[in-house]
Amino acid sequence: MEKMIREILKQGDFRVNGSLWIENKGTRFFGPGPVELLEHIAETGSIKQAAHRMGMSYKKAWDLVNNMNTMAARPFVLTSTGGEKGGGSVISEEARQMIQYHRQLRERFRQFLEQETARLK
Repeated sequence: MEKMIREILKQGDFRVNGSLWIENKGTRFFGPGPVELLEHIAETGSIKQAAHRMGMSYKKAWDLVNNMNTMAARPFVLTSTGGEKGGGSVISEEARQMIQYHRQLRERFRQFLEQETARLK
């Protein structure tokens, strides 16, 4: 089959490529964007600052957080309001576990893409 595919393709540097995320009933739940947002929230303690680092509106960041918190069994982002420092946000242990799982999943996916690309050559 690979030989046939190579004969069909014009000379070039063909690669198998793709993006990876987790869905629930057709709705995106967890992928590179939410992972990056959670990592920035963990670093800054703020959804607003995390959104700013990503060049994302606060509303979009809040929508992502709300989506994750709604779809997960336990919230990924815990927020507090008021206080001396004006509140803030932290990510839960479940969020940390999902980030780790997603990193491992992406590594397996990267290996798959490399293997399939090699089959084209």
